[in-house]
Amino acid sequence: MKLKQLEGLLGDLNQFSEPKVELEQYPTSAHIASRMIYTAENSFEDISGKIVADFGCGCGTLGIASALLGAEQVLGIDIDPESLEIAGENATDLEVDVDFIQCDLSALNFRGQLVDTVVMNPPFGTRKKGADMEFLSLALKAASSAVYSLHKTSTRDHIKRAALRDYNVKSAEVLCELRFDVPKMYKFHKKKEVDIAVDLWRFVP
Repeated sequence: MKLKQLEGLLGDLNQFSEPKVELEQYPTSAHIASRMIYTAENSFEDISGKIVADFGCGCGTLGIASALLGAEQVLGIDIDPESLEIAGENATDLEVDVDFIQCDLSALNFRGQLVDTVVMNPPFGTRKKGADMEFLSLALKAASSAVYSLHKTSTRDHIKRAALRDYNVKSAEVLCELRFDVPKMYKFHKKKEVDIAVDLWRFVP
């Protein structure tokens, strides 16, 4: 599947109708999601034929993109039942199989590596400090091959240091810098939309 085709399919997905600020729910745009999963597959062969988990999957964009690019099995995990309902409808609309699971990631007791690849757009840690690193730590325990994750560019040095020193990853590489458009979704948002620089990381556990 070509990148443009993937982006077009993801652009038709339904997103949060009533996003929850405490969960830092922001939709992963079709532009970012398509490039993230396309790069994981075409540059590193980390999607097709693999078991892929989408941590904090929200409305399922990254997991569905992985299924479209030939993942053998996709797990979408999120704490929010309303998001998972939308995600299930999205997967049905595109006729792909994704196993959606409602649970708190931090409550999962990982006994060894359960999946090949984790893809995620974690909370940036703006509302709950350290939420981004908690997601990363859990993803690195679960994945055997690679973790693809989006983090604010302003945290790049901190992420690299923590990944190498605290999580003992084999490698931590920024694949590209992207622009994350955060639309005005919450009352505290003053501007119509905010453009945030984010890094697409690839970690090898």
